Amino acid sequence: MAEYLRGMPDEVGSRPKALVVISGHWEEKVATIQNNPAPPLLYDYYGFPPSTYQISFPAPGAPEVSARVAELLGAAGIPYKYDNARGFDHGVFIPLKVAFPLADVPIVQLSLLASMDPAKHIRLGQALAPLRDEGVLIVGSGMTYHNMRTLMGNMRGGSNGHAPDAGSQRFDDWLEEVLTKETPEVRIAALTKWDRAPAARDAHPREEHLLPLHVVVGAAVNDPGRRTLKDVVMGAVESAFRFG
Repeated sequence: MAEYLRGMPDEVGSRPKALVVISGHWEEKVATIQNNPAPPLLYDYYGFPPSTYQISFPAPGAPEVSARVAELLGAAGIPYKYDNARGFDHGVFIPLKVAFPLADVPIVQLSLLASMDPAKHIRLGQALAPLRDEGVLIVGSGMTYHNMRTLMGNMRGGSNGHAPDAGSQRFDDWLEEVLTKETPEVRIAALTKWDRAPAARDAHPREEHLLPLHVVVGAAVNDPGRRTLKDVVMGAVESAFRFG
């Protein structure tokens, strides 16, 4: 996974003007746009070694991109608000410190909706789609499998990564089919009813780590998806997908 993240800039190609990141660790009643020119880090985890609370990642914010996100959401009739104080949560600074270690690409974080409505998250992405032609990379930071009971049980059991959880494989197979082989119309319809997929609620007892994908799929419009990573993490299959 670290190797994949380190290769992200080369995978993308041209250097992004900025990143708009949707993390599984921020939920608000309305879409909330980080509007902090110098976001601090939110160490929103517990029980880890002291060094993990001393991580530095001084990536700047981008108020002009925040304003553009607000403009696009407003034009789509999507309610929004700004948060002028919030820092980057670990769904942002942990992966992006690996991908962009110089912390020299501006980042704006956008919240999930507390409603957890999949169609509304796809609509968020559809509203943000013009950013892609403006040099902004839209990143969904979550996990394709996030059943912590299973993951922690696998870790305590000493899973060696060679026999992934069967439910994670079934859900991953479904995701690959929907994201890489179906038409845009079919994939949107399928993701709107994602909880009917094989082993869906085993993979995501709560969907906050899946919904960043819905935003990215909405922004993808008609671009086909392709898998860029498949790994076994703590005994479960985890994948990454790219559009465009």
